[in-house]
Amino acid sequence: MVLFAVLSILLLGVGVNLVSALPNTEPVPTTVAKLEDRATTCTFTNAASASKSKTSCSTIVLSSIAVPSGTTLDMTGLKTGTTVIFEGTTTFGYKEWSGPLISFSGTSITINGASGHVIDGNGAACNGGKTKPKFFYAHSLKSSTISNLNVKNTPVQGFSINTATDLTLTHITIDNSAGDTNSLGHNTDAFDIGSSTRITISGANVKNQDDCLAINSGTDITFTGGTCSGGHGLSITQGSVGGRSYNTVANVLIESSTVTNSQNGVRIKTVYGATGSVTNVTYKDITLSNISKYGIVIQQDYENGSPTGTPTTGVPITDLTLSNVKGSVRSSATGIYILCGDGSCSNWSWSSVSVTGGKTLTSYTNVPSGISLG
Repeated sequence: MVLFAVLSILLLGVGVNLVSALPNTEPVPTTVAKLEDRATTCTFTNAASASKSKTSCSTIVLSSIAVPSGTTLDMTGLKTGTTVIFEGTTTFGYKEWSGPLISFSGTSITINGASGHVIDGNGAACNGGKTKPKFFYAHSLKSSTISNLNVKNTPVQGFSINTATDLTLTHITIDNSAGDTNSLGHNTDAFDIGSSTRITISGANVKNQDDCLAINSGTDITFTGGTCSGGHGLSITQGSVGGRSYNTVANVLIESSTVTNSQNGVRIKTVYGATGSVTNVTYKDITLSNISKYGIVIQQDYENGSPTGTPTTGVPITDLTLSNVKGSVRSSATGIYILCGDGSCSNWSWSSVSVTGGKTLTSYTNVPSGISLG
């Protein structure tokens, strides 16, 4: 029995050695395969390659890309968690078309700019009553960030934020000041927001010829620490609220920002004859300087790019707070202009609101009770 036991142990030992000597036929772990399939960092120098191979990379570097005319730098449908870095100078060929020049979508996407980079939209080439391409679609971006981008010369609107959720934009510089001469710049909104929720824009530095911020529709939106110059102000607008299929603006905080050398400072405009709502909007700690038309303007008569002079009540403006909104307008401007429909503006709270200068200090119709305009 003892001999049998010893032989069994020896045989078992041989068996173990034989098994260990055989080649490993197990499949490679799935995680390793994924890492091999998706390179850590890809650097692209042309738009076609970047768009074609974008899902193979966890980090994408767009290095001094010259995007051909009539082409979108297509970064839509990125894999979850992708990082994209703009490096060097990104340029765009000229063509009369609607764009966009750049488009992103995805979840947990990080977009930023390397030190010294520039994204030049070639806006001057698109002037003269031509169809102009929109600049940057941030559509269907979820739980994502866009930061430290240096943009100049957008042909028309800059960042179109639509159907986005939990999107943060920080330290975006948009310099369209070249459009101030020779009537080059038109409709150069910096940030257009529509049908989106939980959007935060902080530390923006904007020089343009239209709205610095234009909230068309959406909820839970914050704009803070912004510097706006040359445009139409900080706006709840939609070309205006009431002109689309989704016409709700709610829970908006616009704070700690300056508006200088602009047509308007604080602005809310709703569409004549339309329906929708603007509710729970706060402007706080806003400084105005050298405003040429209206320091504060709230109107419910917007139609086809110009006011009718007759307000309608289909888009009520309720729970509006202005706190510490101060500054000056030019001698030819109006300090505060309010044109509300009968009963369609209510529950407003204004404190430390002061606009000086202007040919007319205040002009108003149907201001909610309890609001003193001086």
